[in-house]
Amino acid sequence: MSVPLFNLAPNLTVSRLCLGTMTFGEQNSLPQSLRLLDQAFDAGINFFDSAEMYPVPQRAETQGKSEEYFGQWVRKRKISRDRVVIATKVAGPSGQMSWIRDGPKCLDAKNITEAVDGSLKRLQMDHIDLYQIHWPDRFVYSSYPLSISPGDSLGLWTCHFKTNCVSSYVPMFGETEYDPVRQFSSVPIEEQLDALGRAVDAGKIRYIGLSNETPYGVMKFLHFAENNVHYPKIISVQNSYSLLCRTFDSGMAECCHHERIYVLGYSPLAMGILSGKYFASDGAPSDARLNLFKGRYSEGESRYSLARNTLKLATMEYLGIAEKYGLHPVSLAIAFVLNHPLVASTVFGVTKSWQLEEVISACNVELTSEIIADINKIHAKFPNPCP
Repeated sequence: MSVPLFNLAPNLTVSRLCLGTMTFGEQNSLPQSLRLLDQAFDAGINFFDSAEMYPVPQRAETQGKSEEYFGQWVRKRKISRDRVVIATKVAGPSGQMSWIRDGPKCLDAKNITEAVDGSLKRLQMDHIDLYQIHWPDRFVYSSYPLSISPGDSLGLWTCHFKTNCVSSYVPMFGETEYDPVRQFSSVPIEEQLDALGRAVDAGKIRYIGLSNETPYGVMKFLHFAENNVHYPKIISVQNSYSLLCRTFDSGMAECCHHERIYVLGYSPLAMGILSGKYFASDGAPSDARLNLFKGRYSEGESRYSLARNTLKLATMEYLGIAEKYGLHPVSLAIAFVLNHPLVASTVFGVTKSWQLEEVISACNVELTSEIIADINKIHAKFPNPCP
């Protein structure tokens, strides 16, 4: 069984399954990572996603390992560069990852340029196929500590500096409502596009994309690129999309449809929840991510909180659909994402060979109209429990 392909851009054909590498260097050792990459490549996956901050949970001691492991795999296996498509990302403002350019404190031209060069060095490659802004730089400057209400779920992305505080603020990673009070200033998008354009001109990156973006952000990037021939146009948006998170369809879908921007839907299994393992009688294996990193992975634990009753109720009903139609829960979840007409590829992560086999087996499953109707009924009852 071969993984189907998708023409994302001119001379950029990607597999509809994209192997995410954010476990490489933390949950997966180098030998384990190489074996997973071998297995994925042999199955027809040519698309791989990383980020300069990976693996997660992020630590100074492991930062960049995911890119390094992928680069080592390409060299060790002597794989021709044109046979793989590598996507990676520049970290936006966080205030907590001080080991990445002192924060990072902003996403200006200097930070972007240094990030591109850093990724190329770790990958030991001369170019990156798709370079993405990991999350937006529309942030807050303040000389006082930020006051974040208990209901906020910014998690690991929130900073609390005493002076010169920078905090990336866009409703993302589980937030759904925009608060204009928290928006003060940001690096101009034109400056970011100019830096990315220079990297394209230098042959360091081929295409650019966004991640964790909003309709506003997508349209502004497109607007500036349309009015300046030196600015590259984004070709993709990597946002969360799954049975438990369909917020993309609210506003982003219209933008992407009319502007011909494709979606790279990440977390199709909602951090493994849709496999059903966390609701098994044994409460999932101890090395399952939400168990292994309990208390250390705030973004995951807030967004995919197992204590949220609507999440459990929705998941159990989706598992019921899988059983009703004789499908593996993973097959249902992956097939649902790939069924979306705007999804070019789904970005998934695995730590074990058998998990990879399950995902690969799912990519050719077709959902009938009856299955889609049943899915939509559950979505109407429990809309986006993991936004």
